[in-house]
Amino acid sequence: MRYWLFKTEPDAFGINDLISRPEQTEHWDGVRNYQARNFLRDQIALGDQVFIYHSSCDEVGIAGVAEVVKAGYVDHTQFDPESKYYDPKSSQDKPRWYMVDVKFVRKFNRVLSLQSIKANPALADMQLVQKGNRLSVMPVEADEWGILLKMAG
Repeated sequence: MRYWLFKTEPDAFGINDLISRPEQTEHWDGVRNYQARNFLRDQIALGDQVFIYHSSCDEVGIAGVAEVVKAGYVDHTQFDPESKYYDPKSSQDKPRWYMVDVKFVRKFNRVLSLQSIKANPALADMQLVQKGNRLSVMPVEADEWGILLKMAG
């Protein structure tokens, strides 16, 4: 099992949206970065654990945990001209974008703030806190995962 962090804007889709979905499960679509796509397509596997990270909002940080319940498959939104994720250069025979399905596991009592994550010296090497890192999907090391869960309470 591996650990991941998925960034999302809660105004578009946050942890409460995941909770409200049927069976508390939803596909994680709309990722349009090649490195993040490669993680979704090639590395993220059934049973992997995911931090749901809220960005571009008042409370930036980790809101809770989800589990991957379907490994990487073609993101259908790339083919839909009505979708904001439409990609006219993508085709059914050569899809560019992939997604996974996640299921809600746990919502934290409070958002674990980016500020508190950055303040923890044990997390200084975490990809999330590195300058210039803007990936929407990133790996989390097992020791980092444990530290973050303890911080969340």
